[in-house]
Amino acid sequence: MSEAAQTLEGWYALHDFRSMDWTAWRLAEESERLWALDELRAFLAQWGVVEQQKQGSTAVYSIVGQKADFVFMHLRETLEELNEIEVAFNKTTFASYTYPTYSYVSIVELSNYMGASGGDPMENPEIVARLKPELPKWRHICFYPMNKRRSGNDNWYMLDMEERRAMMRSHGMIGRKYAGKVKQIITGSVGLDNWEWGVTLFANDALQFKKLVYEMRFDEVSARFGDFGDFYVGNLLDDEKVDELLSI
Repeated sequence: MSEAAQTLEGWYALHDFRSMDWTAWRLAEESERLWALDELRAFLAQWGVVEQQKQGSTAVYSIVGQKADFVFMHLRETLEELNEIEVAFNKTTFASYTYPTYSYVSIVELSNYMGASGGDPMENPEIVARLKPELPKWRHICFYPMNKRRSGNDNWYMLDMEERRAMMRSHGMIGRKYAGKVKQIITGSVGLDNWEWGVTLFANDALQFKKLVYEMRFDEVSARFGDFGDFYVGNLLDDEKVDELLSI
């Protein structure tokens, strides 16, 4: 049996993708739309307070293309808190004008492939900040799930630890070239969702998503061992842009 990578876990993550029922929204009485918008604003404000108190983080983005209209990405300490957020939102008038298109449940993760420092890692402020991050409110988001391949000679889980560590180190060096251009949050989902990891990227220039993912395609970790799901890309929704998106 190959040596399993050791991981550190932080906040649980929920990517909640929604689409609008634009016909129902357009036909609704103006008073009901205003009420629904007030509910949504109240939730956004509440999530903002949680973030200020460093008890979690939330980011809201519109999605380009037909997969969804927008996404709520929530980070919280427990699965129970994520469930409470989801249920509370589903009970709102605004939610009745939306329908879920996709969701992803995972947990922020760091592995020991890049090496471990001495001492208790949870006493290291830099590591804690990576495990319990404040989501950057950069202009664009890109999310995709992925697996490590398990097929014939291209079975990631049958490689020894040193071979995997060497490849992940090379893989990580590509990511470092995009420091300041792309912020990456890796969430583990083995046993939590259909894929093994979720990758969420943030950038102020959406073209950096293409450049980063394309360059990584040539790295052995992706070229031999990477299987990828659908990509979701979008634009930041602040309070003003939420009003613009939902105006009739």
